[in-house]
Amino acid sequence: MKTVHLQYFAILREQRGLAYETLSTAAPTANALYDELRARHGFTLPGDRLRVAINGEFAAWDTPVADGAELVFIPPVAGG
Repeated sequence: MKTVHLQYFAILREQRGLAYETLSTAAPTANALYDELRARHGFTLPGDRLRVAINGEFAAWDTPVADGAELVFIPPVAGG
């Protein structure tokens, strides 16, 4: 298990009810972690609609998640 720090924006923040959380996970990649979070928190957006940043840089979904990593899941932004 590893500890990760998560930040949520927009609809993910609304659905989770938090902007930040720290949790323990065995997920090996960002994609597996988001799948775990969808099951745990009931997120409605599929991963292919999001971008992920790890430790302040955009990353591929198959990027390994290290202990202590900071991840931000970024949903599409509506503008006007």
